[in-house]
Amino acid sequence: MTGVTEDRLLGGRVLLRQPREGLRAGHDAVLLAAAVPAASGDQVLELGCGSGAAFLCLAARVPGIVVTAVEREPELVALARENAALNGLADRVTVIEGDIADPRLRRVLPRVAHGFANPPFWPSGSPPPVALRRAATHAEAPLGAWADCLAAAVQHRGSATLILPAARLSDGLRAMGDAGFGSPALMPLWPRAGMPAKRVILAARRGGKGPDRVLAGLALHDGTAHGPATAAILRDGAALELG
Repeated sequence: MTGVTEDRLLGGRVLLRQPREGLRAGHDAVLLAAAVPAASGDQVLELGCGSGAAFLCLAARVPGIVVTAVEREPELVALARENAALNGLADRVTVIEGDIADPRLRRVLPRVAHGFANPPFWPSGSPPPVALRRAATHAEAPLGAWADCLAAAVQHRGSATLILPAARLSDGLRAMGDAGFGSPALMPLWPRAGMPAKRVILAARRGGKGPDRVLAGLALHDGTAHGPATAAILRDGAALELG
């Protein structure tokens, strides 16, 4: 790791130390955290937490949650633990160094009410410029492994929430269904109104039997600035309701 920056999320409520190059938290992490339907006292699980941006934003929005987070890269594990302490969450956050593709990981995960993840999104073979970015963006473990790992921890009727490239939506639906998650809800994230969605949020319930739902979606920008709903999420820590 060539250096670390100190940044703020949610209008300054979250302090985040993260790599200067490579994997850096963006809006995806904040939007993912906003979509997790957690309540105070819930146990939650994040897979592939990086330096901790998503679970930190969720904990800022929902005080009192208990977090287990999994990350493969040792440098990011260390940063996630440091960030938990810097944000006063050391007693509520456990960061496990582990690989989603390793079945042994599933045996040490706690039972949780909600699981969430931002899985890798580029196929292996298209190298990004920095090693940590490769670890974050290359799909070395298939989506099925991520869904199976969530299923090993999420309780019956608990939720699993993913943020995915729109091009991987069918893979995500298949993986979640095969892992025992049902009642899927899809929220498109449009760069601007009238443009195709580049990202989608996919949420489902463990053992859910309800119909598939496509929600109204969120236009991230209004002209050159974030729209009011997006700004409320990114700056103020508002929830992104998926119903």
